[in-house]
Amino acid sequence: MPIHSAPLLVELGTEELPPMALPLLGDAFAEQLAVALEEAGLLATEAPRRWYATPRRLAVHLGGVARRAADQIHQRRGPSIKAAFDAAGQPTPAAKGFARSCGVDIPTLAKETIDGGEYLVWRSTLPGLAAIDLIPNCIKKAAAGLPIPKRMRWGRGTAQFVRPVHWTVVIHGKRSIKCEVFGIRSSNRTWGHRFLSNTSFPITDADHYVETLKKQSVIVSFDERRNLIRQQATRLALRVNGRVVLSPELLDLVTALVESPHALLGGFDTAYLQMPTEVLIASMRDHQKYFHVTDEAGHLLPHFITVSNIPLTRSGRVREGNERVLKARLDDARFFLEADRQHTLEQRLADLKGVLFHRELGSLFDKSLRLETLASAIAGALHVSPKGPARAARLAKTDLVSSMVGEFPELQGIMGRYYAAQEGEVSDVTTAIEEHYLPRYAGDRLPSTRTGRIVALADKIDSIIGIFSTDEAPTGEKDPYALRRAALGIIRLLVEKRMDLDLNTLFRLGAETYIAQNRPVTTQACDKSIAFVTERYWAFYEAAGYRADELEAVTATGTAHALDFNRRLKAVSRFRQHPAAASLAAANKRISNILRQAGEQRSAHIDSSLLELDAEHALANHLLQTASVVSPLLQQGDYVQALRHLAKLKAPTDRFFEEVRVMVEDSALRQNRLALLKHLADLFLAIADFSHLQHSE
Repeated sequence: MPIHSAPLLVELGTEELPPMALPLLGDAFAEQLAVALEEAGLLATEAPRRWYATPRRLAVHLGGVARRAADQIHQRRGPSIKAAFDAAGQPTPAAKGFARSCGVDIPTLAKETIDGGEYLVWRSTLPGLAAIDLIPNCIKKAAAGLPIPKRMRWGRGTAQFVRPVHWTVVIHGKRSIKCEVFGIRSSNRTWGHRFLSNTSFPITDADHYVETLKKQSVIVSFDERRNLIRQQATRLALRVNGRVVLSPELLDLVTALVESPHALLGGFDTAYLQMPTEVLIASMRDHQKYFHVTDEAGHLLPHFITVSNIPLTRSGRVREGNERVLKARLDDARFFLEADRQHTLEQRLADLKGVLFHRELGSLFDKSLRLETLASAIAGALHVSPKGPARAARLAKTDLVSSMVGEFPELQGIMGRYYAAQEGEVSDVTTAIEEHYLPRYAGDRLPSTRTGRIVALADKIDSIIGIFSTDEAPTGEKDPYALRRAALGIIRLLVEKRMDLDLNTLFRLGAETYIAQNRPVTTQACDKSIAFVTERYWAFYEAAGYRADELEAVTATGTAHALDFNRRLKAVSRFRQHPAAASLAAANKRISNILRQAGEQRSAHIDSSLLELDAEHALANHLLQTASVVSPLLQQGDYVQALRHLAKLKAPTDRFFEEVRVMVEDSALRQNRLALLKHLADLFLAIADFSHLQHSE
């Protein structure tokens, strides 16, 4: 490290920070502080940086922070030498005025060649400020830029932060920088573990921060604590021949709750294993922040792992306490299960009348009836029995009014599946009740059954067209009904599960279910809904690696059939690798321009008697032959094979443009040649508008 720089440590000691936001706050603090220091001229862009975060502190360590900002050289250009001095070499009023404005004598000014001319120049040097003067403001800027949705005040001061700040540490190398941050005077003294080392002690060197805190029972590195928890939990699970399930979200949450992690293995009565596995896991995860344990086959074992913030010197007593609390939670869950079983899902359907879906679209009861009708109609469009989809759609939302889902909202659908199975519903229906919410996020799995896919499609169609009919479409970042996710779900269902359905048909059927409930849906709302889904094609396919011009080419056809769009796009993407692709794309663009500029009524018929030149005859004959081969391929949706045949039109098309002038004075001849080009363009447009394709030279 250069002698004129030193590492910088900044620590904010706080009350308990929000655990879910801890990694984000730590990373953002490091990023914002580095940016502020770079802008102040104290830090190089590539300087190493690390963030640390525990429940009661945020800290940043930055390497190579300069002790003083670089001097700033200011240069002013004055009059040209010709204008500054007369023929005798004496300074003119222009030179004198420039020197006076700079506060110097004329001999102090320099002469320099700038942009081919010689000018008077004044340079002044502004000494860089010391780091001790710049760092405090950089810290304040960094803290102000943190992603904190709601800040709080404390005490009598005006300072605001995510939680009250009780101490601040600012050390540059081995030097403590005195400043005021959040109304707190900084020092080199921090605090240890709240229970194991609740005392103040000094940090003597910015580079010794981690080791010094560790001696006081605080592991400041978030990653190190997370790895310790993973190692300890894995080792404990092996004691019962199991494997601990460490979900990333829960692991991060537990890591954010402790400064000194100590894992503990506990257990519960095997009788509870008769309850649904998801209920047991939710009780452990949501209420107690416990990790569950499974066997090698993934079956739940009657054990859990919890993490304490202090060493477990009396592990037996601590274990018993955790097991006792979990038993109470599981007893509550069992009570909810038994209470829910007193009513069938069909009986719960009426309870949905009291749950509002949308003030203009009715209750969840109304939505359930719409889903039943829509799922049946979609099944009919797919030529499958509507019985299963209609039944699953009718019951899909009924578990939302159960006690169990009221306690654990994330079990919606899952509890419906359990209750439906207990009531004797067929497996196709029970599985669809759970899976109709899929996909819940990008990359999520799709429903495993056809019935589930139909109900999932109906649910998403109903939500989109309903909300669009209320003029509450998503805007900017606001999407309270998750319609963008629903639209992507529709695309994935139609494409990945090869559901041969047209968006126009789907949304028309969806609109009819609203109309049947005296909730009119306008044609405009229907069109906007379809456009909203088709716009999501771009996000879906760009993520899959397709190019924007390929998407433009297929979008221009106006197809509302997702599976057909997919086939066209794949064919276009494949075709652009063909040797003839660039030439034919250019030809299509040229034809498009010619036809647009012609702007006159054209005959749809090609009159062979008006074909004068060999190039015209050749293109017309090739068009006739190619069309006879391509037409059935287009009807079959085999666009790849169709384009292979269309590629053969390159040679006659190139020859036509080389030898034939289209816009001749003879009206009949001109019209015939335009008709010839129109036929050629239409063959390609039956697949995509190839004039959109861009080819680099």
